[in-house]
Amino acid sequence: MSTPALRMSTLFLRTLREDPADAELPSHRLLVRAGYIRRVAPGIYTWLPLGLKVLRNVERIVREEMDAIGAQELSFPALLPKEPFEATGRWADYGENIFRLKDRKGSEYLLGPTHEEMFTLTVKDLYGSYKDLPLSIYQIQTKYRDEVRPRAGLLRGREFIMKDSYSFDVDDAGLQASYDTHRAAYIKMFDRLGFAYVIVRATAGAMGGSASEEFLATAENGEDTYVRCTSCDYAANVEAVNVPAPQAMSYDGLLAAHVEDTPDTPTIATLVDHLNATFPRADRAWQAGDTLKNVIVTLVHPGGRREPLAIGVPGDREIDEKRLGAQVEPAEVEAFDEADFAKYPVLVKGYMGPGVLGEQAKSGIRFLLDPRVVDGTTWVTGADAPGQHVIGLVAGRDFTADGTIEAAEVRDGDECPNCGHALETARGIEMGHIFQLGRKYAEALDLKVLDQNGKLVTVTMGSYGVGVSRAVAAVAEGCHDELGLVWPREVAPADVHVVATGKAEEVFAKAAELTDALAAQGVSVIYDDRRKVSPGVKFKDAELIGVPTIVIVGKGLEAGTIEIKDRATGERREVPVGQILEAVVSEVRGAAS
Repeated sequence: MSTPALRMSTLFLRTLREDPADAELPSHRLLVRAGYIRRVAPGIYTWLPLGLKVLRNVERIVREEMDAIGAQELSFPALLPKEPFEATGRWADYGENIFRLKDRKGSEYLLGPTHEEMFTLTVKDLYGSYKDLPLSIYQIQTKYRDEVRPRAGLLRGREFIMKDSYSFDVDDAGLQASYDTHRAAYIKMFDRLGFAYVIVRATAGAMGGSASEEFLATAENGEDTYVRCTSCDYAANVEAVNVPAPQAMSYDGLLAAHVEDTPDTPTIATLVDHLNATFPRADRAWQAGDTLKNVIVTLVHPGGRREPLAIGVPGDREIDEKRLGAQVEPAEVEAFDEADFAKYPVLVKGYMGPGVLGEQAKSGIRFLLDPRVVDGTTWVTGADAPGQHVIGLVAGRDFTADGTIEAAEVRDGDECPNCGHALETARGIEMGHIFQLGRKYAEALDLKVLDQNGKLVTVTMGSYGVGVSRAVAAVAEGCHDELGLVWPREVAPADVHVVATGKAEEVFAKAAELTDALAAQGVSVIYDDRRKVSPGVKFKDAELIGVPTIVIVGKGLEAGTIEIKDRATGERREVPVGQILEAVVSEVRGAAS
């Protein structure tokens, strides 16, 4: 089938030599500079012709792999009524993270951030028997979320395109089979997209459900941190890492705790220095890990209720905001400021200890501990008085908490929860997330079918998402060099970039002839036919745009040759004019096979 070529003389495209001021990541810089996207507002972008071609190629790959497992495509509206989200509790849970609006009659709507409710209600409306299941349906749809800090171009936007699919089964065994089928399809999908990725354990978060895995594109600039074991196959998003808690110890015979003056020690570093100078240990020096750091944050619950939360962690650890956020969803975390401290005079900033923390203690503030703080462990911590700390405070004997929380940072060298060997951290970009939702939404919306015995049973669901528009950025993030983008052939805006250089008419005639011949063979082509543009500018544009095969028709034509350049490797070769069509077609189809 003939594919019309894109001619640079008429293509709606302007490449830029300078990086956009707001771009931090390579993918953002290059997609704007190469004329793929254009910023409209924070987190909102226009897809220009080349960008739209790449986006459609990603959609095609996603669609082909979903269709291959028997999933059926539909499309819901982006404008959704309030009532289904009230039924599942998410109208309140989403808080300020969604765009809400009213029509002229005062009815409330939202711009869909996700569509679980719509999928569930549609199946409820149309199906009522176990004979109708299993079912998998999907859409590729624009989503909207009111990001607090939209950034990184397409990677963190307010408007984005997502593939979301849902499976519906009668029982848990069916759900597991649907989950496994989708997982296998995702592996094929991401293999075809052409970037390196890992599959990691994840938390379900506000989505709910049990089993959950993320597909992360590996990227030094990725916004997600994950860990992998240096020995076994364990890999997990940091939010999903479960800290191996040490065994509780007996505190029989341990010395009594004692309060000491520790002036001018409001930080862990100053406290450790003071301990080593004033209260030296006989066995070793005091370390930050010997101290218990108590941090207070404010949780803002859906509906606006504010709750202080105190967290105790070993002093050599910081609170990881993403881990903490995942544990307290759907609440959001804010700083506990001076005005908040003024409301709780028993809290002594810089010298706060567990003595006043806990729902049953003086402050009444809920107090949660890192899992490493087990009964029998001994700590130095605040004595709840200015310039004083307590030494030898024993967990379980001298203080207790209201529970535990996985909020401390995960570091290289931490113990693997699976085998006990060391973990290492890496960065990635979330590209896909699959969940075993279970019956959360089916129960909330009363989705039931008659089973084989004529009994009504609640359907069990799976949810499977792919960031389609962010996949474009993820590919760009992993596929570029110092000159520009280097697209994998399956997602590139064209197979071949033909560049005509010089002023000779025969050069442009041969380039046009080759372009038409390639198009007739079904090869997609960008043809740089601009007459008054220098060869240097054309070459820079070709490298920046990043099509896999660059064909240069120029001064070699006098000697009867045309140059083929591989954009990824930089390899060049001269091909006789009479063999150029066959050579280019062979390269394109050979790479695609």
